[in-house]
Amino acid sequence: MNINTAKQYCYIFILVFSTALAGCNSSHNLKPGEGYINVKGGKIWYRILGEGKGIPILMLHGGPGGTSRSFYQFASLGNDRPIIIFDQLGSGRSDHHTDTTLLKIENFVAQIEALKTALNLKEFYLHGHSWGTALALEYYLKHPAGVKGIIFNSPYFSTALWKRDADTLISRLADTIQLAIRNGENSHDFESPEYKNANEVFAKNYGVRKTRLTSELDTVIAKSNKFIYNYMWGPTEFTATGTLINYDIVQNLKTIKVPTLFITGEFDEARPETVKYFQELVPYAQFRLIEGAGHGTMHDNKEKNINVIKNFLDSVELNY
Repeated sequence: MNINTAKQYCYIFILVFSTALAGCNSSHNLKPGEGYINVKGGKIWYRILGEGKGIPILMLHGGPGGTSRSFYQFASLGNDRPIIIFDQLGSGRSDHHTDTTLLKIENFVAQIEALKTALNLKEFYLHGHSWGTALALEYYLKHPAGVKGIIFNSPYFSTALWKRDADTLISRLADTIQLAIRNGENSHDFESPEYKNANEVFAKNYGVRKTRLTSELDTVIAKSNKFIYNYMWGPTEFTATGTLINYDIVQNLKTIKVPTLFITGEFDEARPETVKYFQELVPYAQFRLIEGAGHGTMHDNKEKNINVIKNFLDSVELNY
């Protein structure tokens, strides 16, 4: 092969490689902005952050009845790809309601599908936090097409396992706190000063351990929906009394066939030992620990949380 022929092959390789990358990077026409879409029961609010050309991430917040506000902490990921956040129906900037007929898993899954359709997403990553990880798995089980990978951040897949972990964490607190929790659960008096104080102590140790971060992008007051939280879950993170009391989809993790990342905080309610067990059920899944963090990993160690997500996405796309 003479030098001119070699140059031609080199040029062709570069051209093909660049074209492939361009094709990968132009998989969407999303622009920063926000809007509403109609779903069963009302309208849900969404916002697109970032102007990156990579495959978008669709983020599912916790709760039930929570909001997407914590996801503003991931805005820098928008340099590489669009970050799509939204508030599930009933909370945040979406329409609020107290209609229990809407509070079923299939309706939450349908909201995700409606958003995907409205934004014309051909391929995307799913990122769930807490309750949002259950929704991410439920969505993938029903609509796997287009999902290029899943990030389970501080995951919840089983009420029994969540309660077991909570009991373990409570056992590490002061005896007076443990007694207040036992008394509250035995009497079903969740409004006593002692039980409320115990909840605050638990949250400080295992929820957000440091100062909850804010963002200049978060300019509208968007409250969570306590009614939904209580109806579906219960009065506190460690007391389950709602419709999810028997929820368990752990074994469905074995069916995942896309790249998967499990993240949890060092002091997370989703205990590292349990999350490691989840990870071992998914073929070739990765596990990352966020040091110093409780359940609010994006508040307690934002930089590490962002880096592990970015490194995972980079590794997936390296083999895309």
